[in-house]
Amino acid sequence: MTIVTGVVLDRSEWTERMQAHITRADALTAARRQRAARGETHPVDDFLYTYYSYKPALLRRWHPGRNVALDDATGAPHGAWRWYRSEGGAVSADSDAFLAEKSPLVRAIRGILAGALGRSGSYGCFGMHEWAMVYRDRETRHPVPLRLGVAGTDAVVDAHDVRCTHIDAFRFFTPDAVPLNRFAPSRDTQAAMEQPGCLHAGMDLYKWAVKLGPLVPGELMLDAFELARDIRELDMRASPYDLEAWGYPPVPVETPEGKAEYVAAQRGFTARAQPIRASLLALIG
Repeated sequence: MTIVTGVVLDRSEWTERMQAHITRADALTAARRQRAARGETHPVDDFLYTYYSYKPALLRRWHPGRNVALDDATGAPHGAWRWYRSEGGAVSADSDAFLAEKSPLVRAIRGILAGALGRSGSYGCFGMHEWAMVYRDRETRHPVPLRLGVAGTDAVVDAHDVRCTHIDAFRFFTPDAVPLNRFAPSRDTQAAMEQPGCLHAGMDLYKWAVKLGPLVPGELMLDAFELARDIRELDMRASPYDLEAWGYPPVPVETPEGKAEYVAAQRGFTARAQPIRASLLALIG
């Protein structure tokens, strides 16, 4: 979507956009909400809700975005939300207050977004981060079997050059896998190491969109959520787990064909992620 500034939406415009957003959000979260009502879990689809800890209700909240005002906004829920201001019957995000209070966070997000936006993607990891999380370990992070078994999984890791650049994948490596990684990403080096080919960097755009709160148009946040959902599906299909019973055929990255499929998907996600990344960065300058 295109980021616009100095826009005033009349009541019919903003109510239509808000309702369209709620309808879209409800469709995206329907399966999760239905499972939760039944007390069921899902090894792939639940990840975005548990790892990032954002509930479906948060996705329903539509923000018009920075420098966009809602005219004739009496009764609009935004008037009661934090970091909003009312003036002459219109309501808009109080961007100055938000940016002042969240200055360290915004500065960190800006560095991460700008770093990845200004770099070329790296496509030689072949999803080994998920394999490294169970390397030489009898425990798995998900309640599903390993597709190649324990020994087969370890052999795949041993046969590859492990080159994970993302701290939030690397921090889950088993102790035996840590020294195998070509890099040693940390929180302090995240902005310097973030690169757009990384699946975790693409998923994190959803997190950054949420953290930037009222500055981010709801439509852009849902774009980031959909991207994260699709990336996570590839992440798990290329993982060592056997998810056939859940309807996910593997992307066998231990084979040349699987590697080619994985890289093609990575490149597609980079193409989707970069405009979202650029839009988020434009909102915080």
